[in-house]
Amino acid sequence: MEIQDLSPDIDGDIKIISTMDCKDLVLEEDQNLDGVPEPKVGMTFNFEDDGRDYYARYAKVQGFGVVTRTSSKRNGQRTNITYCCHRGGKPRTKALNPLKAPPTSKTQCKASMNLSLQTDGKWLLNSIELKHNHELCPNRAWYLKSNRVIRPYAKRTIELNCSARRRMNKTINSCVIDARGHGKDSRNYTGNVGCLQLKEGDAEAMHKYFIKMKADNEAFFYAMDLDEENRLKNVFWADARSREVFKEFGDVVTFDTTYLVNKYDMPFAPFVGVNHHGQLILFGCGLISREDTASFVWLFETFVACMSGCSPNAIVTDQCRAMQNAISIVFPNARHRWCLWHLLKRVPEKLKGYNAYEWIKSGVLSAVYNSLTREEFEENWGNVINKYQLEGNEWLSGLYEERHRWVPAFVKDVFCAGMSATQQSESMNAYFDGYIHSNTTLKEFLEKYENALRKKVQKEEEEDTRCFNVRVKNVSPYGFENQFLDAYTFAKCKDFRDEVAGKIVCSLSSVKVVDDRISEYEIEEDMKYGEREILKTVTFHVRYNEESKESNCTCWLFESKGIVCKHIVVVWSRKKLNEVPEKYILRRWSKNVRRSYTRVKVSYANWECKPEWRRYDFMLDAFHKVADKAMDSEAKSGRVVAKLLEAEVENEVCEGNRPMSIDVLDGIISSEWMGRSD
Repeated sequence: MEIQDLSPDIDGDIKIISTMDCKDLVLEEDQNLDGVPEPKVGMTFNFEDDGRDYYARYAKVQGFGVVTRTSSKRNGQRTNITYCCHRGGKPRTKALNPLKAPPTSKTQCKASMNLSLQTDGKWLLNSIELKHNHELCPNRAWYLKSNRVIRPYAKRTIELNCSARRRMNKTINSCVIDARGHGKDSRNYTGNVGCLQLKEGDAEAMHKYFIKMKADNEAFFYAMDLDEENRLKNVFWADARSREVFKEFGDVVTFDTTYLVNKYDMPFAPFVGVNHHGQLILFGCGLISREDTASFVWLFETFVACMSGCSPNAIVTDQCRAMQNAISIVFPNARHRWCLWHLLKRVPEKLKGYNAYEWIKSGVLSAVYNSLTREEFEENWGNVINKYQLEGNEWLSGLYEERHRWVPAFVKDVFCAGMSATQQSESMNAYFDGYIHSNTTLKEFLEKYENALRKKVQKEEEEDTRCFNVRVKNVSPYGFENQFLDAYTFAKCKDFRDEVAGKIVCSLSSVKVVDDRISEYEIEEDMKYGEREILKTVTFHVRYNEESKESNCTCWLFESKGIVCKHIVVVWSRKKLNEVPEKYILRRWSKNVRRSYTRVKVSYANWECKPEWRRYDFMLDAFHKVADKAMDSEAKSGRVVAKLLEAEVENEVCEGNRPMSIDVLDGIISSEWMGRSD
């Protein structure tokens, strides 16, 4: 017989939360267990927590508490565990004087339940002792410490009521009735579900921070989502610099809610991208009370409004159904990818129970990373599933169904700027490391949050300076390499140089003329595969246009990361090209672009310390004076624009000019512009 605990998830859809396969189990109505069957040898549970939760519910109905008595592990994995009555064990005291010994609840009660891990990953009930040597008190069981823990089924009740927007007192009452306990612990939990659980001073600190940022720059954006009782549910904010940064690098966004929630219990939801150096940049931040579809829809819609209606071309997230639903609603045209780091870190958790775990893990990773085409992945994945009889593994089946979201062979046609790589996700998770700890309040976080941003700006400026003072040494005599080294930032120069150096492991095996303009080159690359680094030769095909010099490779490196691959380099070197089409020199990685967000005034960027920014401020003030006087006349406006265009051309051709002094510049503006009239 199978017992299923069915309850709505946070999105309102019914799903199986836990399943217990009970063999030869017959429920007796006269047992009065309120739907909780009596434990019997042979019952199985999908997870260890399911077994403990079931025994705790049974104990609560009967009138005793549950504690863990013994457990054993093998290779770091728990394999056997015994739960017993809270009154089991011998009374112990350290008091030397028996008259002063503290009271004890221990009666050496033998009531217990033993579970062991099976080869299929499920937990089997091996033995059960139902008899107690003490009186049971069902009506007072909720006083016991072990019974005051909010179990998953109670949490789901709270989530369901909150999602239905029931009044808080009704939610608490329903949980008290279900748990037969006091509502205090339930009320604590609802702080995380229905609204943001703010500590003393947090709300005031957040309000002051928003006012301060708005005063510093009118372009600061923030929004608050309140419930019917005016309680704060969700918050989003983005400073002026972050909004301008999105215009430059908002083509790819990574959205992650797991790190600070898991590590610091802070429901922080940052929108992150990468800049021209490959460094992490922040587009905006959110605080969310619940990770459900409605909350994510509000957050994403607010993000789009903040960015003047612009959406990313691609978004990388973890594997979250609610998030996926919201993305399909708010970003219907964006390619949604799952982060490999989030997925593959769950391999031990999901597959550790198999005897052939190490072989299964190796096969899965090999199929993911070493399959260069979709057909090759299908074959390799199928071989692993069939060889180890994994057809019934729901996790692997679910991943396969969504393979178009995460398998490299299926997503390499989408530009993600390297955001789906393992090391990128790990560094994103470390974005605020060193600035917060487990006891950090929201008030403290807002202060340290700005320090973190200041550090990121400093690192970008340091790298900008490095780009103009350090040059990557070329490794080939070809002119096209210098074309990239002259244009790209230091980090991206190294990436391209690595591809040029990688030409050594490639060889041109054949050339086929497709038509008068197109030739197809077959490139063989020697690659190391697997943990044993077995050498394997892989074939790639490069199509080259003799007229336009455009090239396309079946590895899709340029399309996915914006860096020309070694296979195209082989063809270019054969053609002895000195210059390649501008389409391969991406503005995104260029060091020679004046980016607008660097001129945005924010408190954490030390604007006042930089002379070039002071000059920029001065010129803006001067222009505003001129514009105010010229705006009411077409003739005046035309002369101002003409002078500006003239000054633009003059600055472009006079590369060796010294910067004008403020006095000279002010004199030119006064005499040439402001002194004229119609």
